[in-house]
Amino acid sequence: MALNRRSRLITEGVARSPNRAMLRAVGFGDGDFEKPIVGVANGHSTMNPCNAGIQPLVDRAIAALERAGAKPQVFGVPTVTDGIGMGTEAMKYSLVSREVIADAIETAVNGQAMDGVLVCGGCDKNMPGGMIAMVRMNVPGIYVYAGTIKPGHWKGQDLTVVSAFEAVGAFAAGKMSREDFDGIERNACPGVGACGGMYTANTMSSSFEALGMSLLGSSQLASPDPEKADSAARSAAVLVGAIKANLKPRDIVTRKSIENAVALILATGGSTNAVLHYLAIAHAAGVRWTIDDFERMRRKVPVLCDLKPSGRFVAVDFHRAGGVPPVLKMLLEHGLLHGECVTITGRTMAEELAGVAAPSPGQEVIRPWERPLYPHGHLAILKGNLAPEGCVAKITGLKSPAITGPARVFDSENACMKAIMARRIRPGDVIVIRYEGPKGGPGMQEMLAPTAALVGQGLGESVGLVTDGRFSGGTWGMVVGHVAPEAFVGGPIGLVKEGDSITIDARKRLIRLEVSARELAARRRKWKQPKPRYARGALAKYTKLVTSASRGAVTD
Repeated sequence: MALNRRSRLITEGVARSPNRAMLRAVGFGDGDFEKPIVGVANGHSTMNPCNAGIQPLVDRAIAALERAGAKPQVFGVPTVTDGIGMGTEAMKYSLVSREVIADAIETAVNGQAMDGVLVCGGCDKNMPGGMIAMVRMNVPGIYVYAGTIKPGHWKGQDLTVVSAFEAVGAFAAGKMSREDFDGIERNACPGVGACGGMYTANTMSSSFEALGMSLLGSSQLASPDPEKADSAARSAAVLVGAIKANLKPRDIVTRKSIENAVALILATGGSTNAVLHYLAIAHAAGVRWTIDDFERMRRKVPVLCDLKPSGRFVAVDFHRAGGVPPVLKMLLEHGLLHGECVTITGRTMAEELAGVAAPSPGQEVIRPWERPLYPHGHLAILKGNLAPEGCVAKITGLKSPAITGPARVFDSENACMKAIMARRIRPGDVIVIRYEGPKGGPGMQEMLAPTAALVGQGLGESVGLVTDGRFSGGTWGMVVGHVAPEAFVGGPIGLVKEGDSITIDARKRLIRLEVSARELAARRRKWKQPKPRYARGALAKYTKLVTSASRGAVTD
């Protein structure tokens, strides 16, 4: 196998003998110095179910890399899980961890001159963090997803972690017994794997198939199942082939392949977080992509899959129905997929899909093209005087995607949650949660706790919620996030007063504060930027570096 520049750094010249001496201490023999060094970015963690099943996948990948003639070298990658941090101060580190993960992988791979990298992760920020690193470094790489969790069960009902969050609101509203509340909490997460609906982890992993950076059919496999480990081994072998061919991430991740990924996200009803993450991935890859491109794609891509949170089915149901490949083939056949895009296998997307069968007969997860769940995509980009740079609304599962009502203003998620649990929110209200943006939070906390509590109280469709923070992939309802500019930098959301009228109209792609320009100008003159919430450490550095959500909340 021909060596590239990186491996030659340790094999050529007398001056390199100390490098080889140190590598001998970790098991390199004479013949190993001529093999490509492949980093294995291991996101295993016992702290969360999303990542607790990763080690067996890494073990299989290592064995496959060795069989293929590579020299694998493993390094750890940090992770935090949103489901555990949700609603607490710890949640501020979630989006920050995307940047930490990207920087950690870049540091390890470039700092040790590796020839390629296999990234294996599970929780929400593992996927975009790993992809940002791969396209930024541009050495051959492949993503291996840890796999989805299997659904929990309680009294004949399929459960996900979101079921537990919604139970909080239902129990507080007196709509659920203590027996059912405890039963859901105890049974929602039965084992390892990432959250089981088309939430952020499954959204990003499935989109990586469409992007060409993961193997087709790999993203919806259940983490504990043997086929998931088999897929990790196949991924490792494919990566060695890409190293031989010098096939790099930026050969794969292009404007057209990002369109493929976004088309898949829309067709499957994926998470609002995908907007933020693909803006960041495109930025790292040097690809021109803006928030308006999502709206352009939304108008032409139907929602084809009936998946949670707003649909009926979970990820393992999606896998049994055929998973991502038949959805991609439907998109290709109807002119909504660029079949000429190259994939990590070296073949084009059209070649990869040539042998893919139609969705499994008798299933209801993947709808026929002529009978979509919704005729247009579900992630609408709204603009108006409340969000001049734009914001993201998730509009599936709603009887009416429009509301006008009085603002109920909160300067933090916790303050809002207290009001919801005290039953102070009424139908017709429009909640405003601000100073939770990239800089103001910092870190754009996800609002799953308040949105799920509203759903549990029966207010999911009758109450609007607007925030400069984010939403969990498990959120549904009349929700609008990523409002930009954010309150902390003087965005109009920071000028809203209690009782102001706010209009959200997804059909018109409009979000408007019903206050005159003159009045807003007067309020702006009186507004003063608050002090950053953190003066030292990772969150303080993030506050100084991070850009607007409309640009992907990137730090470089």
